[in-house]
Order: sequence, then structure tokens, then C-alpha cells
Amino acid sequence: MRLSVTGLNHKTAPVEVREKLAFEERALGEALRELKSFPEVSEALVLSTCNRVEVALATGDEADSRAVAAGFLAGSRQVEPQRLEQHLYHHQDREAVRHIFRVASSLDSMVVGESQILGQMKTAYALAKAHGSMGGYLENVLSRAFSVAKRVRNETEIGQSAVSVSFVAVELAREIFGSLAGKKVLVVGAGKMSELAARYLHRSGASQIFVTNRTHDRAVEMASLFQGTVVEYNRFIARLPEIDIVITSSGAPHFILGKEEVKHAIEVRRNRPMFLIDIAVPRNVDPAVNQIDNVFLYDIDDLQRVAEQNRQGRMVRAEQAEQIVSEEVDRLLARLKAREVAPTIVRLQEQLEQLRLAELERLRPRLGPLSASQEEALEALTRGIISKIAHAPIAELRRQAAEPDGVQAVDVIRRVFRLEE
Repeated sequence: MRLSVTGLNHKTAPVEVREKLAFEERALGEALRELKSFPEVSEALVLSTCNRVEVALATGDEADSRAVAAGFLAGSRQVEPQRLEQHLYHHQDREAVRHIFRVASSLDSMVVGESQILGQMKTAYALAKAHGSMGGYLENVLSRAFSVAKRVRNETEIGQSAVSVSFVAVELAREIFGSLAGKKVLVVGAGKMSELAARYLHRSGASQIFVTNRTHDRAVEMASLFQGTVVEYNRFIARLPEIDIVITSSGAPHFILGKEEVKHAIEVRRNRPMFLIDIAVPRNVDPAVNQIDNVFLYDIDDLQRVAEQNRQGRMVRAEQAEQIVSEEVDRLLARLKAREVAPTIVRLQEQLEQLRLAELERLRPRLGPLSASQEEALEALTRGIISKIAHAPIAELRRQAAEPDGVQAVDVIRRVFRLEE
């Protein structure tokens, strides 16, 4: 069994590429079923967030997992393979385990130490379990990744000075306006990222927070947390002229704010500045909005600049976390490899036991009647001989399982003892 991770993230692809590959949560069930339909694929998981889209696969040893994952992404998202290829990364076996552990521990995030990615991975894991696309090898890796993330949090303080993408967005707003006191804010979309943004805005002194969402009850629920005001989703564009800051994080698969709507709002505002932060993937705001005077639009890639300023202070903690990840990778791989050779060890023991029993049966007629104590002594003698014969190859199997190229030695032992796969 081989493990692989193929995908792209904020480091390898701009938002205009990431948004084309993003999966809505309701589409993940069909995506997982499609992946499982490939004969090479035993297990599959799809992780789709604002900063990454990744496919993790457990396949047979001979499978070209990169081709399977890349073909799946291009086909299901209707993206030209040539356009996609330049942005993809591919990790296999040890490096795949290491990558999964680093992602879970927020060492591969735009904001190192943020906690949101762990929740997103757990959601992807639960979906894969629910759709029957995970069980066994990949499940072991993901389960261990969650434990590694917890250990990193407990032992390194990496999350102590970390901030979420939502926090970075609000800091950028503060940088533009100087102060958020007296500013009116509209939050479009009532998901987790929007809720975090609303919390930070409320603490930063925003005078009024308006919340709109396709699901009205969810908008009411979130607005109640911050003494906010609910705006009907089909009327939020009409309220734009009175809004200073717009944060969009809707799950809509298309632009919900276009150039003409924002241009009209600015005209009514008599050119008072408007700041828009689009933290949705796919994007909610047409990039052409940036062409309008006195409108400042930032998407999630623009947040990288602010995030980078926070990164330096966490480098020491990140180095400690990387050491923990390396230790845990070695530990898990040793356990998984030992598990892989366990069937070979069992077959070897069974084969030797069958030989022992067969030889005893062959010799019994020549031994004559035996007392109970003689029978017990004979059993102990033959079992002891078999145990001594088996000890060396079993010890070597276990030792070689932990070696990077140990598969060749394991194959030799299988051939020497004529063990069937």
C-alpha cells in the first residue's frame, strides 16, 4: 500500500486558479465516489479550503497516484490539465505523511499556527468516513495527524501568537482606515470565517455590524453574538452606500458583487472610500471592482503580506514543531511498516507449524504408544525447534520493515520460505 498527496495551495497557485478547483461541501460525496471508482484507489480524502485543494490517496504499489489525482482534479473541475500541472505538488509515502502532519499542525498554513485548518481536516475526514472512502491505511495516518497537531499545540505554544485569516483581514482594514471606530461593516456569509471576522471587528470598535446570509436563521444567530443587524440577503446590495467595510465569505460559486453595483454605491457615497475584503474561494467579488476610484478590494492572496509580518515571530516555535513532526513521522512509518509485514510473519509461522504437525504425524506410527508426559515433551521439543528456526527470519522481517529499502529484503525472505502473497 502506498500513500500520496497531490494538490495545490496558496504557495503554488494564485486564488484565480484555486477557486476553479475548490469543492463545495455538498459536492464532496460525489467526488469521493468518483475517486473510489478508480481501480487503483483503495482509500481517498479530499481537502478543500480557501488556501488549498488536496487529494490524499491510498493505492496499490504500482499505481501512478499523481496521474490519478491530477486527472481527477482536471476532469471534475473542468480545468485544462496543462494549466493545472504547473501548480500541482505531489508527495508520496514518507513525504506524504510528513505533509499531512504539517498541514494538520498548521505549519503549512498562510498563517502559521492558526487553528482553523485542523477543524477543516477533521470535517474532510468525517466526510470520507461517511462515504466509505476511508478505512485502514489512510485512516491511520489522519488519526495520527490529529494527535500530532494536539502535541504540537501543547508542547510549542505555536498557536499563542497565531492569527486566523479573518483576523489578518481585519488588521488590513485597520491599516487602511487607521481606526475602525464609527465604521459600518457588512459581513456577507455566516460561515466560520465570517463569524471570526465579526468577532474581531466587534472588538476593534466597529460601530455597526450588518450580517446577511442566504439562510436567514443563521444570519440572525450570528448577528445576535455581536449586537449586529440582519439584512435580508436579496436587499444587501441596496444597503451598500451606507457601508464602509464589506467582508465577503459566502459559499456562492459565482460573483455576488459586480463592478456596476459597487460603482453605483460609490457614486451615492459621493466617493467616500469603501474597503472590500473577499476571503471567499471561489471569490465573491468581481476583480474588476478594483478599477473603481476610492474602492479598495483585497482577496485572500493579498492577506499573505500581512500574514508574513506575523510569521517571523513564530519561527522558533515552528522549528520546535517541525522536530515533533519528524519524530512522529518516523514513529508512524515504523508502525505501519511493521503492520505491513505482519501477514508475512503470520504466514511463516503457520507454514512452519504445518510442517511440524505433518512431520509428527508421519513419525507417530514409528514411535509407538506415548505417555502423556512423553507427548508433552515431544510437543515442547518440536515447538522449540520451530521457534529457533523462525526467530532469525522474523527478527529480520521486523528490522527490514523499518528500513527505507527494506522491501527487497522482505521479498527475499518470502521467496526463501516460499510464502504466497
